[in-house]
Amino acid sequence: MPRVAIACQGGGSQTAFTAGVLRPLLRAPDVEPVAFTGTSGGAICALLAWYGWRTGGPERAAELLDGFWRDNAATAPLDAVTNAVGVGLLRLRDLGVLPLPAFDPYRFPEIARTQLRALLERWVDFGLVAALPWDEGPALQIGAVEVRSGAFRRFDSRRGEITVDTVLASAAIPTLFRAVEIDDGVYWDGVFSENPPIRDLPALDPEAIWIVQLFPRVVASEPRSPGAIADRRAELTANLSLEQEIDAIEKINEFVRAGYLSDAGYREVAIDRIELDRSLDSAAAADRSPAFLRGLIVDGERAGEEFLARRRSSVAATGT
Repeated sequence: MPRVAIACQGGGSQTAFTAGVLRPLLRAPDVEPVAFTGTSGGAICALLAWYGWRTGGPERAAELLDGFWRDNAATAPLDAVTNAVGVGLLRLRDLGVLPLPAFDPYRFPEIARTQLRALLERWVDFGLVAALPWDEGPALQIGAVEVRSGAFRRFDSRRGEITVDTVLASAAIPTLFRAVEIDDGVYWDGVFSENPPIRDLPALDPEAIWIVQLFPRVVASEPRSPGAIADRRAELTANLSLEQEIDAIEKINEFVRAGYLSDAGYREVAIDRIELDRSLDSAAAADRSPAFLRGLIVDGERAGEEFLARRRSSVAATGT
């Protein structure tokens, strides 16, 4: 049974895909999770998977993921209209058709954050989280960035740092939410730091790191319209830290294979990706329409099942 760390990239509503991917991965009898990590929406998915696994096993984790995304969908009539109008305006802005004034989260009540807090607390008992033995089961790491210093922060379950505020900090998109105060720091969304954090995962002794990646590494053509340029810029920015951390781990893998680190306790860690295979614009990250979210979850579940099938086929063929 392979020991696996599962890392979930952040991307707003697009992380419904991650919820779908996690369902077959969590239920796989031949997989042992040793860690979950994530940022922003990926942090929420990682939290639900980790908490469900710790408190009720794979089926409980799948139930929490389903419940959260069902409740997060814009199903009420007013919410559905507001969602459709908001996403439409974002797309017009990205096309250069309609300039929109910048939203100032410090001038308006924090309605969206209050709703997200209530949704998280509906599906996760953070009092129980604080009482869970820190040294049992898989670990959870949630990424955020301290605004003033620019320091990356990984809130870690093994240090008792998983609270509703640390999750909200990881999801604090500065164009929508105020920074979250924790201890002596103020924090923004984890996509500005490590998206998702994987650098520390080899220390947990996994055999493999599986990354659920939302933003494409490669696109078919050069973006030339204002909207396409903005979308590709956002994709490259979101992937930057991830690619750097993957490169660092792969370099250590090379040293291990060459025998340079045989006396240092290092081991080779395989890295695999489960990637969202849809062409989505940046406005999709704000889309909470039920059909869109359900489609992403279905796509994710299929991608997770196909990933496991390919992996098992490879193991059967090679014996490794």
